This record gives sequence, C-alpha cells and structure tokens, in this order.
Amino acid sequence: MSLRLTWIDRVLEQRAFVLASGSPRRKDILSKLGIIFTVVPSTFPETLDKSSFPNAEAYATTNAQQKAAEVMDRLLSEQKPGNDLTKPLVVIGADTVVVVRSDDERDVILEKPENADAARAMLRRLADQKSHRVVTGVSILTQAEGKKWTERGFSECTEVTFDGLSEEILDAYITSGEPFDKAGGYGYQGLAAFFIPRINGCYYNVVGFPAFSFLRELGSMASSGLL
Repeated sequence: MSLRLTWIDRVLEQRAFVLASGSPRRKDILSKLGIIFTVVPSTFPETLDKSSFPNAEAYATTNAQQKAAEVMDRLLSEQKPGNDLTKPLVVIGADTVVVVRSDDERDVILEKPENADAARAMLRRLADQKSHRVVTGVSILTQAEGKKWTERGFSECTEVTFDGLSEEILDAYITSGEPFDKAGGYGYQGLAAFFIPRINGCYYNVVGFPAFSFLRELGSMASSGLL
C-alpha cells in the first residue's frame, strides 16, 4: 500500500529517482510514498573526520550529500541513450547516526558497532544516559543541464529514551545479532522496542528515513520548479 499523489506522478514522468542506499528500511519507507526508484548503493567510504563538524546534524547531512554525490557522478558517467536512467536524475542519500553527549557537552556520534564488545559498550552507554538523539541527514540531488546537479539537504532529530535494559536483556539482544548493522547498535523497529518506552519526534527518523520531512521537502522542491 502506498500514497498516490498526483504531483509525485507528474514528477515521475519527468525524473528518474535513485536511492543511494541499500537499506531495506529506507527502501520500504520510500516505496510507501508511491515513488518508483532504482536502488544504487553508494560506495562513499564514510571516513569524514567527525571532529571537524560543529554538531551531529552537520556531519550526517554532509555524509548523506557525499553518498548521493558519489552515486550521481557515477550514474552520469554511465548515462547512455536506451538505459533506464535516461531521464534527468534525482538521487536521494541519507545517513543516520545515534548521538550521546560527552562530559564536556559535545556530540559523540555512535555508528554501527564492529563486534559484540562494541555493541555492548554502545548500548550500556545509551542506557546510562537514559535519553539520546537519533539524527538523520538527507540529501536530494537533482540533475541540472548536462552532467551538473544541485542539492537540497536537511536533517531530522528524534529523542529516544532507554529503560529496563538489564544485563539479561542486553545479553539476549546482542546474541540475537540485531545490533550489528544499525547505528548505535539497536533497531527500534525490532527487538529494541522492548527497552525503549518512548520517543519524542519522528518514528521513521529513528528507523532511518524521516518520511514526513522528506515529503515536505520534496513537495517544496516540486512547487518551486526544482523537480
């Protein structure tokens, strides 16, 4: 089931949409908007220096832009008459991070844990702080004339509260394997719901793609002639 919005159908007649992510959660959310798109995962290495950014929002938005740009540039270099992407492109990039505060009140960005010990340390830190932020940066690149493109980006923040994460639940959660492909070491849409009593903000942002804000941004771009 998906929304079928007339203005999105009109945009789809003129543009080829590409999701620069292999995330099944982002794919599912985007599909619910009735957008037909191609999945082309980005190969951007995500090695940006976190300390060079003023906050997590700037870091996530830049990462999203770099992911989308890598895909856009790659597709433009391959674009030939007769393939599926001969329409002007719209490439969507996203990056989700989990953020805690350091002792000196700076943002500390938690991404995907590399192993069980890292997952345990992340989850225990999140539980000790009670509440933390989930930030998703989104970048929408639109192909302009020739092989040039323009960019619109935004970020979304949701507050997440942990409670009741006992050692027994922590052990079971790590054993489930769920922490290892998710920023911060947990997935709210999965088993982590059993130790997250509440959130303040967009649910879909915690899952990995802020649906409401994306639709609003896309609508703004369409009404101003950018799509």
